[in-house]
Amino acid sequence: MASGIFALLDDIATLMDDVAVMGKVAGKKTAGLLGDDLAVNAEKASGFMSSRELPVLWAITKGSFLNKLIILPAAFLLSAFLPAAITVILLIGGLYLAYEGAEKIYEFFFPHAHPEEKPKLEKLSKEEVLAKEKEKIKSAILTDFILSVEIVIIALGTVTDAPLLNQILVVTLIAFVATVGVYGLVALIVRMDEFGAKLIDLNEREDSFSDKIGQFLINALPKVIRGLTIIGTIALCLVSGGIFVHNIHFLHDLLPGIPLIITEFLIGLVVGFIVLLVIKMATGLWKKVKK
Repeated sequence: MASGIFALLDDIATLMDDVAVMGKVAGKKTAGLLGDDLAVNAEKASGFMSSRELPVLWAITKGSFLNKLIILPAAFLLSAFLPAAITVILLIGGLYLAYEGAEKIYEFFFPHAHPEEKPKLEKLSKEEVLAKEKEKIKSAILTDFILSVEIVIIALGTVTDAPLLNQILVVTLIAFVATVGVYGLVALIVRMDEFGAKLIDLNEREDSFSDKIGQFLINALPKVIRGLTIIGTIALCLVSGGIFVHNIHFLHDLLPGIPLIITEFLIGLVVGFIVLLVIKMATGLWKKVKK
């Protein structure tokens, strides 16, 4: 009896060790996408009244957990009964990621022309403010759903040869860490300016050490979000390029002698601009047809 218990404990320890090893691999593969997820959600969760930032972020976090509850079973069913679909979804997701990265780069160099309008002060009722808040929350949860699909599929793609139980444990772990880690960091980021303001009000002395730190945090917030956006854009190209390189053998050997990370970035960038060009041409054609 005792030997059976020890054998079971040994099996569990072996399983957890395998999960930890595969989790590290999956974590590395999804790290770039998590950077983009962080940048997007930090932008989505900012812009609210200070008293509403954390409640809004909590609402988005709960929506993110619900997204994972929908996505994970669907992904595991595909892995169990139609594993070839995982590669197809990976490649489609890679096209989307490459397009998103290329679009951000294109928008940086060729921003859309926006007509200059004088800012208007809107007097909104409490109900209208809450309605707008709910719209932004729904938009953030929808964005989270798309990014969650990509994260789960990429993580699943790293463990497709493992037993189903290992797949479930590894991918669920990555999904949980993604939600808790990303939204925990977003909470810290969006409250930087609030914490800075409290440091400034800490004492009545002017130009004190706490004032300098507080002012630094207030000024740093937009720069941090902008920096995360740049890192996220680079990550989009790297992750998408990695998907193509590791799933299409021809691309893996396309640029011999060049470090793999540069190859992945360049392929992601080129594919992204090709998809962007096709979409812009199709959009222009559709507008002409509608006229």
